[in-house]
Amino acid sequence: MKSEKLQRLEEIIRSLGTVLVAYSGGVDSSLLLKVALDVLGRENVEAMIASSATYPSKEKMDAVRFCESIGAQYSVIETDEMEDARFIENTPQRCYICKSHLYDEILKIARERGSRAVVEGSNVDDLGDYRPGRRAIEEKGIMSPLKEAGLTKAEIRAISRELGLPTHAKPAKACLASRIPYHTKIEKETLSLIEAGEAMLEGLGFGQVRIRCHGEVARIEVEPEELEKVFKKREAIVNGLSELGFRYIAADLKGYRTGSLNEVL
Repeated sequence: MKSEKLQRLEEIIRSLGTVLVAYSGGVDSSLLLKVALDVLGRENVEAMIASSATYPSKEKMDAVRFCESIGAQYSVIETDEMEDARFIENTPQRCYICKSHLYDEILKIARERGSRAVVEGSNVDDLGDYRPGRRAIEEKGIMSPLKEAGLTKAEIRAISRELGLPTHAKPAKACLASRIPYHTKIEKETLSLIEAGEAMLEGLGFGQVRIRCHGEVARIEVEPEELEKVFKKREAIVNGLSELGFRYIAADLKGYRTGSLNEVL
């Protein structure tokens, strides 16, 4: 039996007719895409997958594979936030600038395709963190059906599991620029370094992981219950991150938490 919130989500999406889905490959937008496909049909839904230096390449490939597995139409679009000096400066408005570039491009495509709406995967829990990207979403008229249906992250994971989606247990991901402290210039080389470091840690068996890059210092965040494993695999971690160029390697004893670099604001 469908939950009341899932039914509400279906009603919201059904009312839109045709949609472009800003699709990241994460648990939230995967459920949004799946429900849109089920409710509106393949001909009325298309996933927009962003590609740039700020997005891990593995995430892009996973997003493409998911679309193909459920029979969804998709397009991979190149975004140009790395060409914007305001983004490179990495102020606390970085996310707003990045999302503005992304949604401007998707809205342009929506006009060309005649789509009635652009939707994205924010949920109720996202309202609790500092997220300037929400301002871009609101300014540009992007819809957030999961949030409108009142769905939390835990509920989204539960529904995804019930629907058999492989993303139901996927660790949370975010733009690679979110690993760099505010007012530190964002450079492609640094983003590549972070991406490689996190891939190495995932290869060692860590689930939810972040490398916060403080110059020559790699500050590792993992779930608190995995901190002991960090020390058990200390040698492999040190060798791997040292080879990438980090001089100092630290484990954050607070563990992983969303938006930890926002704590200075």
